[in-house]
Amino acid sequence: MPFCVEIVPNESVPEPCAFPSTPSGPRVAVLAYDGLCTFEFGVAYEVFGLPRPEAGSHWYRYAVCAAEPGPLRAAGGLTVAVEGGLAVLDEADLVVVPGWRAIDAPVPPDLVRALTAAHARGARLMSLCSGLTVLAATGLLDGRRATTHWRYAEAIAARHPAIALDPGVLYVDEGRILTAAGSAAGIDLCLHVVRGDFGPDLANRVARRLVVPPHREGGQAQFIEAPVLREREAARLGPVIDAMRARLHEDRPLAAMARLAGMSLRTFQRRFLAATGLPPGEWIIAERLRLAREMLERPERVSLADIAAASGFRNPAGLRHHFRSRLGTSPAAYRRSFAGRRS
Repeated sequence: MPFCVEIVPNESVPEPCAFPSTPSGPRVAVLAYDGLCTFEFGVAYEVFGLPRPEAGSHWYRYAVCAAEPGPLRAAGGLTVAVEGGLAVLDEADLVVVPGWRAIDAPVPPDLVRALTAAHARGARLMSLCSGLTVLAATGLLDGRRATTHWRYAEAIAARHPAIALDPGVLYVDEGRILTAAGSAAGIDLCLHVVRGDFGPDLANRVARRLVVPPHREGGQAQFIEAPVLREREAARLGPVIDAMRARLHEDRPLAAMARLAGMSLRTFQRRFLAATGLPPGEWIIAERLRLAREMLERPERVSLADIAAASGFRNPAGLRHHFRSRLGTSPAAYRRSFAGRRS
């Protein structure tokens, strides 16, 4: 039996205003819809809707608006009743679309019109995870950069080829249109907005309450791990890959690895790609970055020179180059994010 949750505005607030009169900050409207993604919805509430006494009287004013009438089903067996409709968007300064029921589910024309009108009036639009589907339907992202969960990127790109989709980053800030990648990346984007609206000190306090890193750069990669060995190749390539992992600090010729596997160089390269999803050279760089990240995450502070040497990048410049080109951030910024989490 589903559990019913009723979401209504503060009873002391007269109609037609859906937002409380206090605090006095930007008005944030979060969309609810049938099939609501409760995690993404919860992220938006946790950052923008939860009372923040430490912020004083100037904080976000929060409201929920229903994309369609009637009780709305939500993930996890919930049924949500929302009092406010799309008219709430008429007053919003920021509209958050917390996911969408399916990436191939149509977006109601009334919702498209309401979002387009809100944007034309000057409101910011934000999508979390699959919520990009909704913003894409407005056409406002055509010719702009955007991101979404890496699982949905290919399908959304096929439906909306005019969007410059970047599935390798955590979030994209295009001014008045902001998009986040999957799930937890929504927290990063929400904190990015708080930082821009209220400054780093308050954003860091919000992050501390959430027990998350205070700041991850939007360009930081989603850190999708490379595929593990496929069973068919594991017997022959497994020992070779173990040896490569154990000696990441060394530059070992691929021909030597092929000989160890008992294969010709060409056969080794082909089977390595089939087994791991990456050519050998790319795999080595990815593994070196994995080791470097692990060392940066440690509470004891290891110098960049020592990390570069241990991971096979030879010097800090090489480490920085590959970190920036593959992960979209710097070793120093990555280390700071984990230092903030520990504190």
